[in-house]
Amino acid sequence: MRITASGMTILAVLTAATAFAQEPAEESNQPRDTQIVEKSRLAFYHQAEDMRATVRMELIDKEGGKRVRVLTMLRRNEPEGGRQKYYMCFHEPPDVRRMTFLVWKYPDKEDDRWIYVPAVDLVRRIAASDARSSFVGSDFTYEDISGRDAGSDTHRLLRKEKLRDSDCYVIESIPKEPIEYVKRVSWIDKSTFLSLREEYYDLQGELVRVFTADKIEDITAGDAAARTPFPTVTRRTMRNVKTGHRTEVTFASVSYNVGLTEDIFTERYLRRPPGKWIE
Repeated sequence: MRITASGMTILAVLTAATAFAQEPAEESNQPRDTQIVEKSRLAFYHQAEDMRATVRMELIDKEGGKRVRVLTMLRRNEPEGGRQKYYMCFHEPPDVRRMTFLVWKYPDKEDDRWIYVPAVDLVRRIAASDARSSFVGSDFTYEDISGRDAGSDTHRLLRKEKLRDSDCYVIESIPKEPIEYVKRVSWIDKSTFLSLREEYYDLQGELVRVFTADKIEDITAGDAAARTPFPTVTRRTMRNVKTGHRTEVTFASVSYNVGLTEDIFTERYLRRPPGKWIE
């Protein structure tokens, strides 16, 4: 059974900005290009030990028609091994209310993904082959939600240039296995390692999707004596160049290191969202 409900994405973010604000080490076993992409993945998807945010997603067609989705997103980094877990619960509109989505992300194998559709009281496991499918109707894919492993692509540093006021690495990433795009070009901020713009090119070599980081804020965590700032993309857009459709996502009430426990990220809570964190 294939689910095509409306949806959302996101995206979120382990490690303070100061941990990334240095050139990749030349002595590393990884090529420098791959180091840059890996640091970008960590900066965008792995910040802190855990994260909670309220997410508003607007799906906008080329005529300006708009559909709005509101959800809560939770993310927890596992203490060892580079694993992560994501949990999302939709609140609006009524037709997707209480729909939930769960990801167990692994660094060395395919991720596990589940979706719960309350209208039919069905928990469905999402096949690995669906990772590049649209996430419940948005311009983001399931894989966009929790990030793509750097090792899945071959990377090449094309140049360094400014994007708006930021000095950036411009990296070309070519998938090692065939997927729906043949090339991604990313503008990665040299100071924060956040990806500010990404261009996706289809099998014909034509530009098909464009991601932009539209607003970045420092979100702090910790007590007053040791506040740690985490640069966070709080407004982002994915635009389909060919159809004119776009998805605009805004993160609000972003909190890091809130104490999320492992039991939240289980099938039990797909049907019964944890009220303390979701309401």
